[in-house]
Amino acid sequence: MSSRLEGNLVLCQSGGPTAVINASLAGVIEEALQHEEITGVYGAMNGMLGILGRSIIDLKKEEPSVIAGLRGTPSAALGSSRYKLREEDLERILSIFRAFGIRYFLVNGGNDSMDTGNRVWEFAIAQGYELRVMGIPKTIDNDLACTDHCPGYGSVARWLAIATMDSGRDTEGIYTADPIKIIECMGRDAGWVAASTSLAKQTEEDAPHLIYFPEICLRKEKFLKDVQEAYDTRGYVVIVVPECLRGEHGQVLVESKRLLDTDGFGHRQPGGVGQFLADLIAENLKIKARCDKPGTIQRSSILCLSPVDLEEAYRVGQMAVRYSVEGKSGFMVTIERINSPDYRVEMGMIELEKVANRIRTLPPEFIHENQNFVTSEFTKYCAPLVGGSLPKYVRLKKHYVA
Repeated sequence: MSSRLEGNLVLCQSGGPTAVINASLAGVIEEALQHEEITGVYGAMNGMLGILGRSIIDLKKEEPSVIAGLRGTPSAALGSSRYKLREEDLERILSIFRAFGIRYFLVNGGNDSMDTGNRVWEFAIAQGYELRVMGIPKTIDNDLACTDHCPGYGSVARWLAIATMDSGRDTEGIYTADPIKIIECMGRDAGWVAASTSLAKQTEEDAPHLIYFPEICLRKEKFLKDVQEAYDTRGYVVIVVPECLRGEHGQVLVESKRLLDTDGFGHRQPGGVGQFLADLIAENLKIKARCDKPGTIQRSSILCLSPVDLEEAYRVGQMAVRYSVEGKSGFMVTIERINSPDYRVEMGMIELEKVANRIRTLPPEFIHENQNFVTSEFTKYCAPLVGGSLPKYVRLKKHYVA
């Protein structure tokens, strides 16, 4: 493959939106404009559906102020989708690439999206069509293999940590009426998102008091024992669980039974485990329990944006273009943490096939031996990603009058 290749570039955003996915888009556009061999910069509307439907926009015609403003705009500006390619789609995609003069294909998403990029790249090779394909990592779930972390995770971690701090103070303030709070967060297959709420715990009294992970199958008897002990200690408990929490036999505890709630990759929508556990507590421990479920707002809210996350999201978009122009293809950009006293990273690459459809779960060394909280090793890993210290709350010392 020659290092110089002239042609148009197209980017598609895929999977769930995040607070910083548009920063990656800005990085791609602004970097692509610096390379004369990239003759056009296009965006596919609604992911692969936009390519298959020839719904492609010219990003060069956007105002520079709009492109710059993408860094401060959440969600997917191009529109996203969850579409699993069929074999017959590959030939159509390649014919559309030929028609639009596309030689650079960038896909911004998670492990399913990396599979999409890999399949398109392999098909192009088989057909003798020179195409540079590069994956740009994106997922709040933080479950992509072969990268230290994923753009999107730092911001959802910051948002949820602060939300847990606030929910914890709410529970502490009204524990005489609502003593147990369960916070149900996102996380399709791994416990990274749930684990991030541990950053809210700055003192022993602070929430969360218990965190559970899909990597550890939940045993109801142990769960109820944990809750009772925590309740007996302080009179209130805040518990964090991921929507994909699994039961004793490895099954997702609660998921939608509606066919419409299954995406194109066959993933059934989880959700409802918080209320399920609240009912379990009420029935067995006879203690009132309530559930907070932030929903999709947690993944794309820009209120608690991590500046570290924002900058890294821009850089992975930027590097995807640079690597492609250099002649690299069939890779995903990775974030590699440098072993140093201060938090520093550098960008790297990994073959798409090593990331596609693989899930990086929370490693055992990040889960406390009691299986209901994280270790200090996880805190060291996660704390730099949220981009600075969290709010500092106080408590009254409560000097009672005799």
